[in-house]
Amino acid sequence: MSAAVRALQARIDAGIPLSRAMGYRIAALGEHDIRVEAPLAPNVNVHGSGFAGSLYALGILTAWGLCAHLLARAGLDAELVVAEATIRYHAPVRGDIVCSAALRPGDARAFQQRLAQDGRSRVTVDVAIGGTPAAWIAAEMHARLR
Repeated sequence: MSAAVRALQARIDAGIPLSRAMGYRIAALGEHDIRVEAPLAPNVNVHGSGFAGSLYALGILTAWGLCAHLLARAGLDAELVVAEATIRYHAPVRGDIVCSAALRPGDARAFQQRLAQDGRSRVTVDVAIGGTPAAWIAAEMHARLR
């Protein structure tokens, strides 16, 4: 596990205690992408599939984690929030939950540069949840320098 993964995982675990209860774990972290995993058991619904609220929360944590990583890499200290998000459920998630998100390098740089220059910035992060995907989140993330 890289130092960047350890630092981001620790920040999420400390700042968002629900992440630990859900079993949120960063499985991969690249320059502009992230993949997270969580076991089905603590996130299951009465049908034996992934609880919709858990899928949403894990997806938002994925978007937040990617943006927090981008800001840390750029040395920017900012408040980061999700301003708006929509989710589309397409199929049940019957196994462990996998969420992935990536930004194009140019979009990631623009997000970082706008924040550095203007003191605030936003970017939309698309998060795929489960296979094919089973659900899709579009999360508009806002950052403001402290």
